[in-house]
Amino acid sequence: MTKTVTTRYDVAEHLRTPEEMAAYLEACFEEADGDAAFIAKAIGDIARAKGMSQVARDAGLSPESLYKALSGDRSPGFDTILKIIGALGLKLHAEAGHG
Repeated sequence: MTKTVTTRYDVAEHLRTPEEMAAYLEACFEEADGDAAFIAKAIGDIARAKGMSQVARDAGLSPESLYKALSGDRSPGFDTILKIIGALGLKLHAEAGHG
């Protein structure tokens, strides 16, 4: 009997293009059910895919602040989220809800 070796799935390894990153974030918005920390963690996945050091520089944050903000343990301030979203090269948009 052979032993099956598994590795932890890391979504950041699969977010290669801006379109994939945007689609992932959009899906997370739909799944979050109002959980801001969940969204922060999803943005953290995208930041890891792009490189945390570069994202921190582009957002004007220290790497430590970026890691804390995107850990999923807390809900970062909206101003911080906006800085990070901009540093990731993404845009937020709104659309009318259904129902």
